[in-house]
Amino acid sequence: MKKIKLGLFGRILAAIALGVALGFILPDVGVRVLKTFNVLFSQILKFIVPMLILGLVTPAISDVGRGAGKMLLAVIALSYVSTIAAGFFAYGCSFELMPLYIEKGSIASAGTGETFKAFFELKIPPLCDVLTALAIAFMVGMGVAVTKSDALKRVTDEFGEVVKLTIMRVIIPGLPIYILTMICELTASGKLVAMAGTLFKVIGTGWVLTVVFLVILYTVCCAVAGRNPFLTLWRMLPAYLTGLSISSSSAVIPVTLECCRKNGISDDVRNFVIPLCANVHMVGSATKLLSGAVAISLIYDQSLTFAQIVNFTLMMGIAAVAAPGVMCGVLMASVGLVESILGFNAEQIALLITFYSALDGYGPAANVTGDGAIAVIIDRFFGTGRKAA
Repeated sequence: MKKIKLGLFGRILAAIALGVALGFILPDVGVRVLKTFNVLFSQILKFIVPMLILGLVTPAISDVGRGAGKMLLAVIALSYVSTIAAGFFAYGCSFELMPLYIEKGSIASAGTGETFKAFFELKIPPLCDVLTALAIAFMVGMGVAVTKSDALKRVTDEFGEVVKLTIMRVIIPGLPIYILTMICELTASGKLVAMAGTLFKVIGTGWVLTVVFLVILYTVCCAVAGRNPFLTLWRMLPAYLTGLSISSSSAVIPVTLECCRKNGISDDVRNFVIPLCANVHMVGSATKLLSGAVAISLIYDQSLTFAQIVNFTLMMGIAAVAAPGVMCGVLMASVGLVESILGFNAEQIALLITFYSALDGYGPAANVTGDGAIAVIIDRFFGTGRKAA
C-alpha cells in the first residue's frame, strides 16, 4: 500500500486539530510537558536565525555581486522596491480592513485564563543579533564578490548548505509540533475561543491582497512597457497555479520561463531575470508576513508604530534573499526581525508562523507571477527582438 505523505500544510492542519483535542483532555502536567518543548524550540529558532542569515544571505550577495552589470542592478533595485511596496501595501490595507472583522484584543482580553510554565528552560544564546548578522553577510558577501576569492566563496556556499540542511531536517519538521504545543496551551488556557475564525480571515485577507497587488504591479510595469496588463497577467496563470500547488518559487522557474516566452519576453532577458527574481523578488511572501503581523497586533491589542513597520519592511526586503530553497524561507529569515523590531514574544511568533504557513502556496504563487512583471519592464529597456503583448 502506497504511503500517504502530508505536505507542510496538511501537517499544520493536523497539528492544529490535535492541539485543540489535547488542550481539552490533557491534564495540566501534560500541557506543561508540551510547553517545555515549545520553550526549547523557541530557543532553537532564536539561535538559528542569525546562522540562517549568515549562511544564506552571504553567498546570495556574493553571487549577485559577481555578475555586476546594468541589467542586474536594475533587476535587484526593481525587485527590492516591489517587495517592500508589497509589504507597505499589505500593512496599509490590513490596518484599515482587519479591524472591521477581527476583534481587537481578543486574546489579550482572554489572558486571565490559566497559565502554564515549562518544567525547565534551556537558554541557547545566538552568536549575534539579526542586524549584526545582516551587516556581516553584506561585508563578507561583497568582499567575496570584489576579491573573487574562490576559497572563501566555497566556505560560504558550504556553510549555507549546512544551514539549509538544518532548516529542512530540524526546523521545518519541528514546526508542526511547535504549532501543536502552542494551540494546545491556547486551548487549555481558554484563549482558543478568541481565535475562532481568525485564522481563515487572515488567510483570506492575505490571498486577496496578493491578487490585488499583482494587478497593480502588472498595471504599472505594463504601462511603462506599453503592454496590455491583463493579457500579460493572464498568460502567467500557469506559473501562478504551479506555485500555488507546490509552494516553491525556485521549483516553478521552468514554468515561469515558458509563461514569459508566451508574453514575448526576449530569451536573454527571461533567462537572466527569472532565476534571479526567484532569489530576490518576494511580493507574495512580504504580503503574507505583513498582513499576518497586523492580525497578531490586533488580537493581542499591541500597537505597531509606522516607524516600526518601515524599519521592519526595509530590513525584511534584504533578509528575503535568504528565502530560496528553504520552505517558509522569508518567514524564517525574518523571525529575528519580528522579535527585535516588532516586539513579538514567543507565543505571538508561533501564531504568526501558523498564519504564514497555513495554505503556504499563495505566497510563492504571487512571487513567481510577480517575477513576470519585472521581466516585462526589464525587457522594455534591455530586451532584443521583443514582441509586444
